[in-house]
Amino acid sequence: MVPIVYTFIFSFNDSQKSNITWRGFTLDKWLNVCNVQNGAVCEAFGNSLIIGAVATVAATALGTMIAIAIVRYRFRFRSGVSLLLFLPMATPEVVLGAGLAAQFLSVGVPKDMVTIILAHTMFCISFVVVTVKARVASLDPALEEAGRDLYGSPGQVFLRITFPLLLPGILAAALLSFALSFDDFIITNFNSGAVTTFPKYIYISASRGIPAEANVVASAVFILALVIVVSAQLSAAARAKRLAKSG
Repeated sequence: MVPIVYTFIFSFNDSQKSNITWRGFTLDKWLNVCNVQNGAVCEAFGNSLIIGAVATVAATALGTMIAIAIVRYRFRFRSGVSLLLFLPMATPEVVLGAGLAAQFLSVGVPKDMVTIILAHTMFCISFVVVTVKARVASLDPALEEAGRDLYGSPGQVFLRITFPLLLPGILAAALLSFALSFDDFIITNFNSGAVTTFPKYIYISASRGIPAEANVVASAVFILALVIVVSAQLSAAARAKRLAKSG
């Protein structure tokens, strides 16, 4: 926890060009995080949000369909597809990033935000498939059969029965995918070109002391994640308490 505490404390540092030594307490960095001098912090943070959001939507949609297909259907090369989906999880990121960069170079695709999104979508799909696959395997087929017995069309059964049951797993996969995309540096560094993401900005700035504005953004993200986790835990505890009383 020491690095997190350090990041939070130095987000209040009255620093100028360097943020290595303590110069005094100030709230100015929190109130003017996107100032003219350090606007690059917010630009990099915005790039990471856009890339993470687009890659998450694409990886979650594709990964959910693949997970359903692998669990519910039998087709040729099904085992090979499952193996290929696990390979990006086992491959070192430096190898994966270098391979993608070489592939983009060989086909003449310029490195920009599109190549980052493609790279992030590729490695996030594996985590989505693993997460959603476990949820699909746990579904009771009798529920969907009951929907079909009540004259529900395949689309109605999916939207009203299958999808709501899969939704917790899909949301968990989407959150994991976004976290992996937002936090990634190695693969991004190989395939970003001139585009700067928040992790890349932190790496570039680390040699001269990460700006206090970057610490502000990092602290805000950490606090937001902590609030979400605590709220979810309290909500789950309250729901369990209500169920215990009603039972």
